[in-house]
Formats: sequence, C-alpha cells, structure tokens
Amino acid sequence: MEAEEDNCVKFENGLRPDIKQLIGFSEIRDFPTLVNKSRICDKDSRAKANYYKVANEKRGKDMGRGKPYDKIGKKPDEGSSGGRGGGARDCP
Repeated sequence: MEAEEDNCVKFENGLRPDIKQLIGFSEIRDFPTLVNKSRICDKDSRAKANYYKVANEKRGKDMGRGKPYDKIGKKPDEGSSGGRGGGARDCP
C-alpha cells in the first residue's frame, strides 16, 4: 500500500505544473486512477489550447489589416474638419 502511494507521489511530481495543480488537490492514491485522470487533464488542456489558438487565428483573419480610423471610402471633401464649416461645398 505504501509503495503505491509513493509511486503516486513520484508520478505527480513529474507532471506538468498545470496538470499537477489540478490533480494534486484530489490526492488520488490509486496509481491506475491517477494516470487515467492525468491523461484526461492533459487531453482537456490540449483541447483548450487548440480551441483558443484557432479562435485567435480566426479573429486575426476577420479583422482588417487597416487602422480603424483610416479614411478609406470617404469622399475627398469629408475629412479632418469634423463638420465645422471647413471647406466650400457645392449645393445642387
């Protein structure tokens, strides 16, 4: 019984810090259960990292490369005057 507990402690000490933190609070002292739970945590951690990686890549592609304050698509008479009687305008 002590040997299995020692194996569990040794195994936990070799885990990545993020998995060790999740598993350590459980204080699992059955070695096969500990290994199985660690695998599940690792799989979930990788899935989470992949999800955020894809989400960040998608967000990066959706956003234009230009600055939000670029004057693309504005008419030449529109501009920095801010509408306070800047330039001469033609009335129809």
